[in-house]
Amino acid sequence: KDILKLAVPSILANITVPVVGMADIAVAGHLDSNAAVMIGGIAIGTMLFDLLYWNFGFLRVGTGGLAAQAYGAGDRRECARILARAVGMATGCALVLIAVQWLFVKAAFLVVDCTPQVQALASRYFFIRIWAAPATLSLMAFKGWFIGMQDSVSPMVTDLVVNGMNVLMSIVLALGLTIGDWRFEGMGFSGIAAGTVAAQYSGLFAAALLMLLKYRRDTMSTLDADDLKDIFKGGETRRFFVMNADLFVRSLCFIAIYIGFTVISARYGDVLLAVSSIMMKLLMIFSYFTDGFAYAGEALTGRYIGAKDGQMVRQTVRW
Repeated sequence: KDILKLAVPSILANITVPVVGMADIAVAGHLDSNAAVMIGGIAIGTMLFDLLYWNFGFLRVGTGGLAAQAYGAGDRRECARILARAVGMATGCALVLIAVQWLFVKAAFLVVDCTPQVQALASRYFFIRIWAAPATLSLMAFKGWFIGMQDSVSPMVTDLVVNGMNVLMSIVLALGLTIGDWRFEGMGFSGIAAGTVAAQYSGLFAAALLMLLKYRRDTMSTLDADDLKDIFKGGETRRFFVMNADLFVRSLCFIAIYIGFTVISARYGDVLLAVSSIMMKLLMIFSYFTDGFAYAGEALTGRYIGAKDGQMVRQTVRW
């Protein structure tokens, strides 16, 4: 029952993620008569962000594990410190990504072999969407923290806000909107990326609001000015990065498979790249579905490790 209580909301939220990717592909395919080029631009642009953001998956997994242990130990002050530290790290990492965006794109296209038309569209998509990096990485920290706090409803609500807004804003900003005599012509291909930026910041606002509504009194109120000033001092920050070194290697393995698939597809032309991108989105529905049980495992094992309950740790792993 505990596993399903955590897993089911995560599953419902997770399966909306590839659906959003499908919506972006559908919008791109309706923008121009050469749909394959448009879809290819989305595929390569999305791949560049996967290449970046999957390396920061530790912000979710690591934050969730540490928060779950603090929650199990009943240390609400440490729970609050973990969230502040994770969001601070996420913001710092995002600013670095924004600073090196041009170098990253140039380096990526030394490896990715695609047509000039696709490369131009993917670059345009990247340079717009990169401004969502602070929100995207902070959302990873918030999502992991909520799950560590044994709360899978808040990240579900946050994901639904992000993904719902992503579909809505991408369609409106790309294709335009008419209300009576007023008409917005739309931004075309650039509107898909702009819609994603708007959606990420909407999700960050929703996550911060949920955190304040649910945890302001019993958790966040335990933080004081000295905690925030010394948030990156001591051994906890070092422990966070040491613990996440293995997770970083794991992310690199995922990236090697996913990016390799897209890069190889691009070498066979725009049509096969478009087809492969659609197929990958369909396959990822299953991946995101099973992730719901991974989140439950992270939350419960961390909780019982924090509570020093070895019997329940073993039982959770078996289930």
